Amino acid sequence: MRFRHRDGTTVHLSYCTNVHPAETLDGVLAQLRDHCEPVRRRLGRDRLGIGLWLARGAARDLVADPAAVRALRTELHRRGLEVVTLNGFPYQGFGADQVKYRVYRPDWAEPERLAHTLDLARLLAALLPDDVAAGSVSTLPLAWRTRWNARTAATARTALTTLAERLDALEELTGRSIRIGLEPEPGCAVETTADAIGPLTAVASPRIGVCVDTCHLATSFEQPGPALDALTTAGVTIPKAQLSAALHAEHPHLPDVREALSAFAEPRFLHQTRTVPRARPAGEPGATAAAPPAGGPHGTDDLHEALAAGALPDTAPWRAHFHVPLHAPPAPPLTSTLPVLHDTLGLLVGGPAPLTPHLEVETYTWQALPDDQRPRGRAQLTDGIAAELALARDLLTDLGLKELP
Repeated sequence: MRFRHRDGTTVHLSYCTNVHPAETLDGVLAQLRDHCEPVRRRLGRDRLGIGLWLARGAARDLVADPAAVRALRTELHRRGLEVVTLNGFPYQGFGADQVKYRVYRPDWAEPERLAHTLDLARLLAALLPDDVAAGSVSTLPLAWRTRWNARTAATARTALTTLAERLDALEELTGRSIRIGLEPEPGCAVETTADAIGPLTAVASPRIGVCVDTCHLATSFEQPGPALDALTTAGVTIPKAQLSAALHAEHPHLPDVREALSAFAEPRFLHQTRTVPRARPAGEPGATAAAPPAGGPHGTDDLHEALAAGALPDTAPWRAHFHVPLHAPPAPPLTSTLPVLHDTLGLLVGGPAPLTPHLEVETYTWQALPDDQRPRGRAQLTDGIAAELALARDLLTDLGLKELP
């Protein structure tokens, strides 16, 4: 879906296909037929943007076979689909029964990550619509924190510098500008947008910037205004943003809230959980006279860990890295961080010029939702994705952007 910003910029809205992952090229083609085209038709659109996820095997096969790339491009056009952005964060195995920590390997200290990202950039340059000259690829925020040290940081910096040089050469060769966005995520070497500034200014290339994910931003309790201002002041670009919402529990000390949260503690994905603790008000059950702890968010690597007795302070709201559907927040006593998405989107594209031209709805956890909230079959999933895109479309038009055919 395309929108015209008042400064004349075209802003693209897509949805990420990692919600129905496939590891092979045949699987990707089946996605287009079984999921992406039906979403487009459900929205009544002639053209729909998708943020394509290509697993390592599928990407490798495409790079080795230019005819297959041309066939994929033809198939996208035939089904009324277009690609201006790729999700390069998961490398492979995103559809496995248990993903958890595996999604962070290989990281930017391993040569496989650079090779894969360069392949994705080359493929995107070939898949961009004829009237679009710039594309974006999101990638993991360097590494999971336990893999990060002075040695791996230096290796990753060299890899990102090489990536920027290769992207310069790619534009000279193809006329297509591809930018890469590190996607800050709780628990990683780059956990917040603030954490990204140092590594990216060290690389010092507008080709490498930040992918702002509004679920991750909210989970880390970052304030959108200061976060985006800091990136702008530092000269860090925002190649793309992912529109997503985290799970929010206002009163995690209450038994019914903890019971509701436990339904989201599932075995497939990692659901990092954060809180900024404070003293409980006097008179409230469990209140003490102790002063609130100093410092930033406290957290656990997963939701089930947070729910263990005493693992995480419960005097203030919890937020969990669980991408909940934008249009359907969980039932009380839980909710989502959709207001953070609203505020961030206004700052990204509501000003005199957009901070990024690429927006991607990324709710990949539909089948990880509690059983009573999961879609039953393709039709319900199609309805849900279309409803998320419709909500995002309405937010954009409310900000003054004009929807284009």
